[in-house]
Amino acid sequence: MRIIGEIPHPSLKISIFKSGERISVKFENERYEQTYKLSADEKLTTPEAIAQWADASFLQQVQLAFQHMHQAHMSALNRISPAGSEHLFEEII
Repeated sequence: MRIIGEIPHPSLKISIFKSGERISVKFENERYEQTYKLSADEKLTTPEAIAQWADASFLQQVQLAFQHMHQAHMSALNRISPAGSEHLFEEII
């Protein structure tokens, strides 16, 4: 797999990869990542075509998915360690 391009964005790192005939587009923020695998029949084979595919509407959906991922992560953390049940060290005198 090799990087064939990047799409500039103020808050996301967007990398385009090629492996054989398959193209993958990875969106990353500071904590999470999403990868979309594109098939050759979708005719998204150049970085320019992929940049058009990843338009403002699509990027808004990617950002929303990141918010949902974060909410799911925080909910899972709260289930194993509910608020107010911090693990305190024993008091040593």
